[in-house]
Amino acid sequence: MAYELFDWPTIQGRGEFVRLALEEAAAAYTDVARHDLGAMMGLLEDPALARPSFAAPFLRDGEVLIGQSAAILFYLGPRLGLVPEREADRFWIHQIQLTIADMVSEAHDTHHPIAIGLAYEEQKTEALRRAGHFRRDRIPEFFAWFEHILARNGGRHLVGEAITYADLSLFQLVDGLLCAFPMATAAALADNPGLRALHESVRQRPRIAAYLVSLRRLPFNEQGIFRRYPELDG
Repeated sequence: MAYELFDWPTIQGRGEFVRLALEEAAAAYTDVARHDLGAMMGLLEDPALARPSFAAPFLRDGEVLIGQSAAILFYLGPRLGLVPEREADRFWIHQIQLTIADMVSEAHDTHHPIAIGLAYEEQKTEALRRAGHFRRDRIPEFFAWFEHILARNGGRHLVGEAITYADLSLFQLVDGLLCAFPMATAAALADNPGLRALHESVRQRPRIAAYLVSLRRLPFNEQGIFRRYPELDG
């Protein structure tokens, strides 16, 4: 049976990290809400579910229902062949994924530093301040850590000798930051050539390259995580 991915149908969102893994593995999956948003909302609001997800994305595999991108990828990794055999390696990949998720949240909060329920224009002053800190301090700090663990593993992949879902997720993170903060991200990548090379190598993988130009890959926009507001890029 095909995996069923449930995520908001008009944005890449956090579900994009899961899509990249499914695409790289050539796994059969259905992006359910893109043709049936009601099915996703029904599961989110179903009072009979003992273990409901708080929000999208979530994945259904038969009777198994899993929310949170990092948890979904931890489940899919062995099934898609995107993690090594050693348990220690799998937990290390999970730790990296959670760190990527931390940076994703910080990137999101540059344009919504006060509340998700307020429009960007209602918190623009705070966003300018938050984005300045993110550009100057947080992007270089996170990138330096990714560069360090890449170098410690030989430079090609984050963990082991083959691609893992952490490599794919790091590609998506960098791609999103290049959209939202092109100047700051380009400057940080110049200081971290291993990370820049990883981003490019993932982009050139045949299945990923085909996905990126397909209709399945939605463009970044001002409703998603990585929003392009030129004033936030300094």
